[in-house]
Amino acid sequence: MNKTVRKHLICILGTLIFGAGSFYVTLPALNIHSGGLLSFLISLFVAYGVLYLVQSLRQSVQQLHTDKKALLAPKTIKILLALIAICILVGVVGNLAGARIFNAKRYRELLSVEDGDFTTDVSQITFEQIPRLDLESAQRLGDRKMGELSDMVSQFAVMDNYTQINYKGRPVRVTPLAYADVFKWLSNVKEGIPGYLMIDMVSQEVELVRLSEGMKYSTAEHFGRYLERHLRFRYPTKIFADQTFEVNEEGTPFWICPTYRYTIGLYGGRDIEGAVLVNAINGESVYYDVEKIPAWVDRVYNAELIIEQYDFYGTLINGFWNSVFAQKDCTITTDGYNYMAQGDDVYMYTGVTSVAADQSNIGFILSNQRTKETKFYSVAGAEEYSAMSSAEGQVQEMRYTATFPLLLNIANEPTYFMALKDAGALVKRYAMVNVEQYQIVVAGATVEECEEKYRARLAEEGISEEPPAPAVSTEEITAAITSVRNAVVGGNTCYYYTLEGSDKTFSLSVAKDERAVILNKGDTVTFVYEPKEEAWILPVKELKLG
Repeated sequence: MNKTVRKHLICILGTLIFGAGSFYVTLPALNIHSGGLLSFLISLFVAYGVLYLVQSLRQSVQQLHTDKKALLAPKTIKILLALIAICILVGVVGNLAGARIFNAKRYRELLSVEDGDFTTDVSQITFEQIPRLDLESAQRLGDRKMGELSDMVSQFAVMDNYTQINYKGRPVRVTPLAYADVFKWLSNVKEGIPGYLMIDMVSQEVELVRLSEGMKYSTAEHFGRYLERHLRFRYPTKIFADQTFEVNEEGTPFWICPTYRYTIGLYGGRDIEGAVLVNAINGESVYYDVEKIPAWVDRVYNAELIIEQYDFYGTLINGFWNSVFAQKDCTITTDGYNYMAQGDDVYMYTGVTSVAADQSNIGFILSNQRTKETKFYSVAGAEEYSAMSSAEGQVQEMRYTATFPLLLNIANEPTYFMALKDAGALVKRYAMVNVEQYQIVVAGATVEECEEKYRARLAEEGISEEPPAPAVSTEEITAAITSVRNAVVGGNTCYYYTLEGSDKTFSLSVAKDERAVILNKGDTVTFVYEPKEEAWILPVKELKLG
């Protein structure tokens, strides 16, 4: 065999081996719109060149002296350098072709925004429906729950996903377990991950959902069961966004894996084209175009993408140069965002302010995270951090810090709701701040107390004609206690009772009635409560003993 041919065959074989290993580790999408593809190709050309030079250096010293120029810069190396230059050029031209300076209108059209009516679009909810948990609180509850599970805590840990979804009409956060370390993975890989945590954002109850068959596919797995690798080998050309963990209405765990498309140049105009739904138990996967994604899926468009697209929409209203210099009519989103449940969907909320960032909002947007349907609500008022400072001012002697607010409709008024935490990150109070008039702020030890004070304050100010404490029908039940459980909710101990002859659970906080701690199984009690057929847990309005 000719020495030159033999040399190239060795280089090809070595490059193929290097490329296979590199692809297995880095998992680039085989798509011209993926920047990782060009990097992967460049690494192959470099690997080929290195192998070629190594073989060339094995020539005799005599050859090195007599034909030094041919050795160090042979035709093969020149071709490889040219290919690398072409890759770099493609990347540069692709970026320039997608630059906002040339495509301002196309960037602005990535997001369609409609005007909405707040009181019509956002339903009012009672204090029993208000989510109490932010991400940090959910993580603490999850860690505490794991500490109680003696059969699992030594083998598994909790992943930090904590995706907010609507599950059977309730706002919850879900997150899978993960192997504690690689040795625990070796011990449990055959059975897989045994379950996931579900945290009710209203009652703050934490449930470990144990699966009859363990999850075999996740971001905590290795080799072929590692989620991104599992996806790449089945969808080699798809460009994936971050994956989120969700469960369907039957409680089956899935990974929701949105895919990007780039519509402007090679790397500009990023948007969602669809999503792959991966069954976390058996790895079965199905791709759906974005308009055909099942209704139970809550998060396809992540908040960062929606915010990015709204900022294009708001700043490029009068072209690129106006967004840089005059900035006439330019708006941007405020720092931070949160989520709110409406119907069967989860919406991303963030405020909108002028580019001057003058501590006030001109309105806010709600964007459906499954469909990207986005509405703008023109409500001038305090931006979120000003509202947080206002809430903290109510309890300044305690030095509590406010969480990033939720947006609620209370008495047809846009209202910021937030928890107030102490230095140990425990919730001690709740606060409500009126968006349009942020001097209207109240704080309470419980959500119920906070809402009652807020409604009363609105009535005092003449903003709302609704009674501060709407009358509700109540019923009484007298029976023996059959079981007692307790949990820390919002920094207060709350007891949960089941009664003889009733399929409901009744809750009573120590903050509401200290006698909750002295009730035991077998005691006969009378609970006054508000009847709700679909409610899982009924708060006790009044406790009667004797």
